[in-house]
Amino acid sequence: MTETVRPGLKARAASGTRTFLISGFGTALEFYDFIIYGLAAAIVFPTVFFPSFDRTVGTLVAFAAFGSGFIARPLGGIVIGHFGDRIGRKSMLILTLLIMGGSTFLIGCLPSYGTLGIAAPVMLVALRLVQGFAAGGEWGGASLFGIENAPEDRRGLWGSFTSAGIGIGSLFGTGAFTLISLLPEDQLEAWAWRLPFWLGGVLVLVGVLARSRMPQEERRTESAPRVPILDSIRRHPRQMLLAIGVAFGYNTLAYIGTIFTVTYAEERGYSYTESLLLQVAGSVAFTIAVPVMALLSDRKGRKPVVILGTLAYAAFFFVYFPLVDGHVLVLATLAYVLVNVLMAAPQGCIPAFLGEQFSAATRYSSISATYQTGAALGGGTAATAATALFLAYDNDPIGVGLYSGAAALVLVLCAWGLRETFRVPTARLGEPVAEPAGERVTV
Repeated sequence: MTETVRPGLKARAASGTRTFLISGFGTALEFYDFIIYGLAAAIVFPTVFFPSFDRTVGTLVAFAAFGSGFIARPLGGIVIGHFGDRIGRKSMLILTLLIMGGSTFLIGCLPSYGTLGIAAPVMLVALRLVQGFAAGGEWGGASLFGIENAPEDRRGLWGSFTSAGIGIGSLFGTGAFTLISLLPEDQLEAWAWRLPFWLGGVLVLVGVLARSRMPQEERRTESAPRVPILDSIRRHPRQMLLAIGVAFGYNTLAYIGTIFTVTYAEERGYSYTESLLLQVAGSVAFTIAVPVMALLSDRKGRKPVVILGTLAYAAFFFVYFPLVDGHVLVLATLAYVLVNVLMAAPQGCIPAFLGEQFSAATRYSSISATYQTGAALGGGTAATAATALFLAYDNDPIGVGLYSGAAALVLVLCAWGLRETFRVPTARLGEPVAEPAGERVTV
């Protein structure tokens, strides 16, 4: 009978530091690649790849190309998640890094529109699709490595290693663009924008080395679902739909808070360097806040931290924009720091919160498919929709604030509908349990 993976007894011996290097640092490298594309889309690509458009419209088109990568995310989550459940986490986590690193390096090698014409943006979109496919399988597997090897009362914290890795990757990516933005604009657009992409392709090799030393999962030859994702849909249909909603709401908020805000700062008169430094401050705050929020969820529960943090995040957007509009750098920095601290509340908990909804045999497929579907629907359109709303409201951010509020409402309602599982033993996650009324449900 085909072997399947049992997330592992040997892997459970991994220390917290080792687990962070495998899940958090690997994801940091992957999201470094992802964030530098988003920043390039806001700063450089309108001129390099879409020069026939007005600058603001060119930014909108560049964000649409950025969003194209999200189209492939659910497919990557399903395909890579399937093999992650069937043959093991380790091989899939190495594969995702190799694919992501290769496509990132090639983006840095692309000729501009002026050199290759329409073929240049077409190739850019194609490589974004490859990046999206890899990212679709990365997040779920890296999160599960932390969750499945954590002490029982630290699943939130160890699961948040991936979320902290997102912050670190964002910090590295933003820092790299901050440095090259110090160069004259003509040099930035001519060649310097390529350097962060080339660096990302090389740095991924470090992550591959770390993951090649992962413990090999123990396997069992017991009966296992032939197609894990279909089995999960049959067993956990409600959790699947609600998890998609959580991912949709969070990714919409996150990409408005990380990508659109770069464009917004520039539209309000901040220089490239200033807007990127604001992002650096936000990334530092996010990286510090994520494990704090995750640890809080280990003590008080996932749902209170996710729901209250999301509501505070959405409300703060109506304060964030006036703080940035004042063009006082200290207040603008405070705005970026606070928006990232609040964003860390749901993000720090989501890996464990979603992973705990599903049984071990289908967990990689389930968390990857649901999260990446939500990410495609929310994150893939967030920067484009926010920019379009900003233009539609004649450069007034009220439309973006309302859009953020709507996404927050979706996240809160779906999180409310999921079960609170922070006290359920890891071995029993996804098992049927009896409610007081005798109804059989799953945890």
